[in-house]
This record gives sequence, C-alpha cells and structure tokens, in this order.
Amino acid sequence: MSYVIVGLGNPGQEYEGTRHNTGRILLTLFGKLYDAEWKTDGKLSAQIAKIKIGKTPVTLILPDTFMNNSGKSIKPLVTSIKLAEKLMVIYDDLDLPFGSSKISFNKSSGGHKGLESIIKAVKTEKFARIRVGISPTSPTGKIRKPQGDDKVMKVIMGKYKPEELLALKKLSKKINKALETFVSDGLQLAMTGFN
Repeated sequence: MSYVIVGLGNPGQEYEGTRHNTGRILLTLFGKLYDAEWKTDGKLSAQIAKIKIGKTPVTLILPDTFMNNSGKSIKPLVTSIKLAEKLMVIYDDLDLPFGSSKISFNKSSGGHKGLESIIKAVKTEKFARIRVGISPTSPTGKIRKPQGDDKVMKVIMGKYKPEELLALKKLSKKINKALETFVSDGLQLAMTGFN
C-alpha cells in the first residue's frame, strides 16, 4: 500500500488562490517536483497523481468534493488504523500565523471541517497532518485570529495577495522536504526536522 498525501481545498475556479485552498495549493506545488500527472478519479471524487519518492509509491490526492466531504475521497484508500499511519493531510489552520507550518499527529480536528470529515471517514485521529498557518499577524508578528463566523469566513475564503503567494511558495520548499522525509524516514524524523 502506498503512502497517501492529501491537499485539502475546494474544487472550482472561484476557490483558486483562497486561504482555505492552502493544502491544495501546496500539494500541487509538491507534485510539480515529481512531474505529477493529475487524473480525475470518479470513484474517489478527486484528482489523483501517482509518484515515487525513492522507491516508495505515493498517491497524491486533491479531493473534488467540497471541504466538508473530503473524507469521501480518502475512505476507499485508508481502510485501517495501520494504513492511516501512511496518510498525511495538508490543510489551512487559523490557529497558526501566516507563513508558519507545523506537523502534528493524532490530534482533534480543531474545528476544521475537512479534517473532521477525514477523521470520520477513516475512523481514527491517528494520522499525520501538516497544519499551515493562515491567520493574519500584526506588524510585530503577533497572531490576530479573526473572531466570529463572518470574520472567519472572510479570512478563509479571501484570496492570497501576490506577495503572500510568494511567501507560500517559499514555505512550500520546507513542506516538500518534510513530505519527502515523512515517506523516506518516517513521521518522527519529519517532526523533529521541521517543527
């Protein structure tokens, strides 16, 4: 069974470049390193690409369901707790400042609907994730997490500015290395090296 790396987001042009699509953006950038050829998989309701990191097969997944149903694309591939150990999910996180990322394992969804859907689908929280910060920060770098549903929606559905996309591309280099380490050397080393 290959490793499975998922980039969370919403399908469709109107969501391209939004903060809620951070996982999708980063996994697409990662795929470019491996000349990933994306194909539509109707059964999984996702865009998928198969690559190899070293000799290890890896399936990259961009769910084409909306965020709240992301688990539907993962469920057929991750059918046990053992297989969940080879799953990595990349997603946007309002609890972290923009430009930062953190690898975590076996945590709750923190209210993220896409993650919640995956936890329900694979029936465990025991899988790895890369949380990518999207919260605005003050000039001193202090996090300014939006409060209230309207403000939260405005931030997560807002589009990245060109300079923010450049910062995300820079961050992607670190995330790419973390993904490669996760597949080749395991989660512990990925966490030690990149957190």
